Amino acid sequence: MAEPIDTRAQDAARAAAPSADSADSADSADSADSADSASPANSAHSADTAVRRALPFWHYLAAIALGALNTLSFAPTPHGGWLEIVIFAAFYFWLTRTTGWKSALLTGWAFGFGNFVTGVWWLYVSMHFYGGMPAPLAGAALGLFSLYLGVYPALAALVWSFCAGHATHAARRARFGSMPESLAGSLPFTPTWHGAFAFASAWALGEWARGYVFTGFPWLSSGYAQVDGPLAGFAPVAGVYGVGWALALVAALIVQAAVRARSAKPAQVLSEPDYESAARRAAVAMPALLAVLVIAAGLLLPLVPWTQPSGAPLNVRLLQGNVKQEMKFSETGTMDALAEFQKLITEKPADLVVTPETAIPVLVQEVPQQFGRDVRDFADATHTAILFGAVGGTITPEGRVVDYTNSLFGITPGQPGLYRYDKHHLVPFGEFVPWGFRWFVNLMNIPLGDFARGAPVQPPFLVHGQPVAADICYEDIFGEEIARTVRENPVSPGILVNSTNLAWFGDTIALDQHLQIARMRSLETGRPMLRATNTGATAAIDGHGRVIARLPTFTTGSLDVRVEGTTGFTPYVTSGNNTVIAVSLLLLAVGFAFGPALRRRKTRAP
Repeated sequence: MAEPIDTRAQDAARAAAPSADSADSADSADSADSADSASPANSAHSADTAVRRALPFWHYLAAIALGALNTLSFAPTPHGGWLEIVIFAAFYFWLTRTTGWKSALLTGWAFGFGNFVTGVWWLYVSMHFYGGMPAPLAGAALGLFSLYLGVYPALAALVWSFCAGHATHAARRARFGSMPESLAGSLPFTPTWHGAFAFASAWALGEWARGYVFTGFPWLSSGYAQVDGPLAGFAPVAGVYGVGWALALVAALIVQAAVRARSAKPAQVLSEPDYESAARRAAVAMPALLAVLVIAAGLLLPLVPWTQPSGAPLNVRLLQGNVKQEMKFSETGTMDALAEFQKLITEKPADLVVTPETAIPVLVQEVPQQFGRDVRDFADATHTAILFGAVGGTITPEGRVVDYTNSLFGITPGQPGLYRYDKHHLVPFGEFVPWGFRWFVNLMNIPLGDFARGAPVQPPFLVHGQPVAADICYEDIFGEEIARTVRENPVSPGILVNSTNLAWFGDTIALDQHLQIARMRSLETGRPMLRATNTGATAAIDGHGRVIARLPTFTTGSLDVRVEGTTGFTPYVTSGNNTVIAVSLLLLAVGFAFGPALRRRKTRAP
């Protein structure tokens, strides 16, 4: 069954039929889009130039635009998951227009750069407005960081091209007979079954790598946009990367079906034997049907009761201090913060009161005695457990403070001592300085430095018998670490609490994006997630990823909610990212073995 290809490429093939080119030039078309046509006497050169013009510079500009448009799929866009499917289908179609591994890599890189430079631009706000870095340097840092993040979609596109795209070279040569191999290799890729699964697998592995390498930065993983989308049901099965895998597969299958449908002209189908027209119809229907089934599975999987309610519900107060970031670490700002949070904490009783990250912006040993006494007396008198953010540290016999930590401390009513959780996954440049980047940190006026790390798995905070797992700031963007805490704790927590301070990023999309990320953690674990933030978004999320209550941003107050813990493990909690990694590696291996390798062997056979 013949596959559709551009008429420009067909004309080029017919013009170049008498010539023969080296196989080593299969990807030469990627780097030349401005050469003029040679003399008509040299038909092979003219044809090669025509194919080279198939990928003009605007191809990559369009990929950047697609990546930028994909930012709209994420919060605060409601139900952006449907939009993301359309954008990813357009991106995959654009990948199929590439003519080799080089152009595929550059197309993926362009898409990634467009997505990240528009999706994490709030880092500029942190570096310039709050860190004091000069605007040109902050802009350059954002651009370079976005280029780095774009490496991962670029590598995913590269892997896809080798496992699927180049598989069609030998088939095209057979189809066009004496067509020069350099031209056959320069034709756009054709969507295939193994190409669709290779794209899904390469994309998922690329996103997983971005969340792991150099401590990881999995912000804007494609699965997050599906929290309110049709594929959210895959989250408790395979996590955010599994949702991204399903997204990429659906997009590729839609393109495969659309391209097949466009190539099957009604008149041609009617004139063919029945078995050929039936094969053409099946080539359109099968990928379309599978895409529909994947979407249907994503919509139906939330009906599966992965976890069950456990323990008595808790009345929780989540505090939002709205302390200005530029004032927080000044002497006046510290005293104001202490007074404000003492008032908020002791305002009224609850089973649990949670403050934002470093709400008490001093070393815990240096908390004023009056503050500590008043808060402790309130906890004992009202049976209120309190979880507050402060700076931890160890004081040596010489009076020096060592091993600073970003910590949460818990007061249990009627019990002496403090519960302590130390942040494990630290923020590069904010909480530790990567090797060789001290000069970069010195460009900013951020009063943070190298912190000590807490253990990967730490005991939960017990609140009236209900185990509560704490995490700080962007620790909750690492789903595998949250799943590990739920899975490996001797007492598995039934409620998740995130204490954070996003005042570093002002009034930007970072606040809504972080809330969306927290909702994914609830979907993956089947646990409710409580968020206490300084400026927003302070919210309560149930075990199904739904926001049940939220405070307006940039306001001072408390959010009173009633939440019930859960028990039981979702498949993702049990296996973490191992499922999507194993499936992706297997499918890529199969795609390569039965794609280019198999066809090369057939071509070489006598």
